[in-house]
Amino acid sequence: MTVTQEHTATPKVKAARDLIRPRAFAGGVATVQDNNPGMERDLAERIVTEALAFVAACAQHPDDRLRPSRVVDEGWHALLLHSVVYAGLCRSLSRYVHHVPERPDVTRHDPGALVRTMGRITDAGYEVDLRLWLPPTDETISVAAGCEHSEPPPAGCGADCSNTGPN
Repeated sequence: MTVTQEHTATPKVKAARDLIRPRAFAGGVATVQDNNPGMERDLAERIVTEALAFVAACAQHPDDRLRPSRVVDEGWHALLLHSVVYAGLCRSLSRYVHHVPERPDVTRHDPGALVRTMGRITDAGYEVDLRLWLPPTDETISVAAGCEHSEPPPAGCGADCSNTGPN
């Protein structure tokens, strides 16, 4: 008698911080820390890592109206400030992911957008750091990011801030 064991492979989780070079990653982390005096390096690294995973998910799912939490948006801002790095990141993802901010307004918050976004990050092969994805009413991590991404999109933007334009 032969006994066979069924083996289901666990999908390998990608390391979002590997999307850019270590020196570029360190620059993004330093920018987050500069914008948030007193922030621990470990937290700044988590924020930039999550922003990289967010941008990758947006590039893979451009029509899904994905949005960052305010905390993750802080990392996205840091990446955008390093425009050569950000352009290279988007090139490597085969799609430019635009950032179109709005002033924060908790009354416009769409809780489904964060859940949808976290699902797409997972679909893209990245692990989600749940502590960085709290809604604006429950945030326990204070960041300098002063914009939010919510419905409706700005006129002429397309779907929203994560909608992509021509490559």
